Amino acid sequence: MKDLVLACIDGSTYNPAVCDAAVWATRRLDASLTFLHVLSKGQQPPRTDLSGNIGLGTQESLLEELAAIDAQRGKLIQERGRQILAATKKRAITAGIAAPEVLQRHGGLVETLTELEEGIALLVLGKRGEAAEYASEHLGSHLERVVRAIRRPILVTPVEFYAPHRIMLAFDGSATTRKVVEMVARSPLFQGLPCHLVMAGADTAENRDQLAAARQILEQAGLEAPAVIRPGEAEEVLAQYQQEHNIGMIVLGAYGKSRIRHLLIGSTTTAMLRKSTIPLLLLR
Repeated sequence: MKDLVLACIDGSTYNPAVCDAAVWATRRLDASLTFLHVLSKGQQPPRTDLSGNIGLGTQESLLEELAAIDAQRGKLIQERGRQILAATKKRAITAGIAAPEVLQRHGGLVETLTELEEGIALLVLGKRGEAAEYASEHLGSHLERVVRAIRRPILVTPVEFYAPHRIMLAFDGSATTRKVVEMVARSPLFQGLPCHLVMAGADTAENRDQLAAARQILEQAGLEAPAVIRPGEAEEVLAQYQQEHNIGMIVLGAYGKSRIRHLLIGSTTTAMLRKSTIPLLLLR
């Protein structure tokens, strides 16, 4: 059975980018592709109960009408989701994916992804969802919750996706980023793409040795791996290097429950997720 790329879509302007990112990853991983649309509780029509406010003579007929309206709203919301899935599937087929699957579920996004997690090789999400797509300085609430809960690689795309010609790996010498280096070296997702190793910090002998070891791992896997140490805060160093070298994707590490709160609150990763205009891949 092929690895699964699972792409989450909704009614936001991020859908085309999520589709294109998922198509790119599916091809490189030689994986299968499924598009997921989740009908959350917030999208479901509320149950209407006016039994205490309506006179006995009209109560039964009005409640029946209200129930019928609620049922119709639910059907329309579900049909809208099916149309979104159909349009996204058509886009993927046009892009060369032979048989993408579609899946519509009721419930919470995180709960649904947790159920499906075991079979996911890569999860693709838009930076913001339908409810928050115009809040440019905020992450979508679903994105934060998914990153907290799901222990699979997550590709987060901005509103437009372009296939990267070179990637950048944010390296700090920690066990986390050393593991990320090994994952990148093994993954067919990055084969043939230069992988720039960028370390923010002091140019010490220890840092040079750590960077050289990471570079050797990538080069032994056949990847071109320029490696640099630059002084400054990580967020600023990474952003500047990305612009100077036309980096098309940034790879970041995120591991373990003990690190998740730091990851999402006040961290470099949070800042990069909020401000980056290129895709970010979070590896766990």
